Amino acid sequence: MSVFRFNDADYDGVIFDCDGVLVDSERITSRVWAGLLTGVGLPTTTEDSLATYLGNSMQRCIEIVTEKLGRTPPDDLLPSFFAAVKVALEQEVTPVTGVVEVLDALDAAGIPHGVASNGEYEKMRTTLGTTGLLERLDGRYYSAVDVARPKPAPDLFLHVAKQLGLTPARTIVIEDSPLGVLGAHTAGMTVIGYAELVSPERLMAAGADHTIHDMRELLAFI
Repeated sequence: MSVFRFNDADYDGVIFDCDGVLVDSERITSRVWAGLLTGVGLPTTTEDSLATYLGNSMQRCIEIVTEKLGRTPPDDLLPSFFAAVKVALEQEVTPVTGVVEVLDALDAAGIPHGVASNGEYEKMRTTLGTTGLLERLDGRYYSAVDVARPKPAPDLFLHVAKQLGLTPARTIVIEDSPLGVLGAHTAGMTVIGYAELVSPERLMAAGADHTIHDMRELLAFI
């Protein structure tokens, strides 16, 4: 990563994705989703789920499932998923390693930061609440339900930047999925790809300016 500082004159603040960036939830949700898809006649492993659905809105996930099944999935698929994943997340989700230290450092430096997630608000309240991050991010986390188009469209990033008072070209985004990276890149923001589940090469191909493998790498730039 080239040397720069989050509090340089070139940058106003930071936007984080939620799942996989703030909270270690992607494998949990992908496991639950894979089990439900297998149950409706679409055999899916956790690895398949990560590769196919990572970073998508649930609306887009249903569209993909419909394409793969060749028919509309059962009406109760999403309600079943939301109920099952809530239980699993409450039991298993933890903060991404190092992210609490990063948030502490941003707070100490007075650098504005918020959250842009394709996930629904209820899910964020579950994951952020269970991991102890909800209160510190209260009023600064936003969902794709707030905008016309979810990631990979730039809409959500632009919306969050506006709410936080950030200029898009002076905003840094931390993302872990190619779809999220593409959305932030399209919004004209500087994108750091967190390459924990997806290779650095895929994140760079989607438009990431830099990649990291450990969230604590960000501490050197705050």
